[in-house]
Amino acid sequence: MIEVDQPGFQSSVQDLGRYSWRHLGVGQSGAMDPFALSIANILLGNDVNAAALEITMGAASVTFQSDTEIALTGARVDATLDGSRVPNWWALSVRAGQQLRLGATHQGVRSYIAVRGGIAVPSVLDSASTDLKGEFGGLLGRALKKGDVLPLHPTPPLSRRNPGFGLPMRPNVPYAYYSDGREPEPPGEDSVPVIHVLPAAQWTDLTDVAQQQFLDATWIVSAQSNRVGCRLEGPVLQTRMRREMRSHGIVPGVVQLPPSGQPIVQLCDGNTSGGYPVLGVVIRADLPVFAQLPPNACLRFALCDMEYAATQWSRYPQLLDDLALRCELTRQRFN
Repeated sequence: MIEVDQPGFQSSVQDLGRYSWRHLGVGQSGAMDPFALSIANILLGNDVNAAALEITMGAASVTFQSDTEIALTGARVDATLDGSRVPNWWALSVRAGQQLRLGATHQGVRSYIAVRGGIAVPSVLDSASTDLKGEFGGLLGRALKKGDVLPLHPTPPLSRRNPGFGLPMRPNVPYAYYSDGREPEPPGEDSVPVIHVLPAAQWTDLTDVAQQQFLDATWIVSAQSNRVGCRLEGPVLQTRMRREMRSHGIVPGVVQLPPSGQPIVQLCDGNTSGGYPVLGVVIRADLPVFAQLPPNACLRFALCDMEYAATQWSRYPQLLDDLALRCELTRQRFN
């Protein structure tokens, strides 16, 4: 069992999401950073889809009511276990009564705490993820509160305690910032992520000037952004004509242009339909970048084609397979 002592800004139970229900108006939900969640589970020998905690902007703490094993991934955050520092991208054993505290985040926004076996909340429509808009899934369909207690799936005991091991993830994380759209580099103080977009049906509605503005501007993440969508602040984009559109299906990654002329990128809790013009769709490989962008962060856009999008996505399953093998070889010492 895990008891929530301090939920922070927003914490919830998430797995990799709820798929195949969008035609009924049910959104995806799930971890904003699916790679960080998957790797947390890999560190523990869990299924990559096991439910874990998503912590937004740190300032949270939990107490473990039984001996177990945990992993911490995602944003770079100050973390301690009973006062002793816990590295990021790290797994270790914990004893009943120990408390894990997350302080301030320094790079990124969302951290993930996975527990061996996963959090045992009921599955709703094939997922344990919390749908905060629909108020279902996770724990009672809501963000976690102080005093909440979360059960864990039973697991066989380890033959010996895990004293701690981790991964040198900084150069390899899938949402590493890109300098030229192709070669990942570690994020620095002045790094600006480049988000790759496939042009969509209403891209040509933009004037030539607006198309260039969309690609040349350094966009700022609005403080109004959340799990539903990322609102961007920058130049007001002008269209060639005023278009009245019927609502149509949309998916995470869709870049919409509301009447304000400021783009909105739909994210995990995004709407299943909408009527704003769609300028493009963020490629799947770049979408997790938005999980780790704080308010007032900067980003830029670049157009790409389907071949580039497929190539970028294809390297992540191999990355996870390689990490799983490395972790399994390490974990053989404990099982």
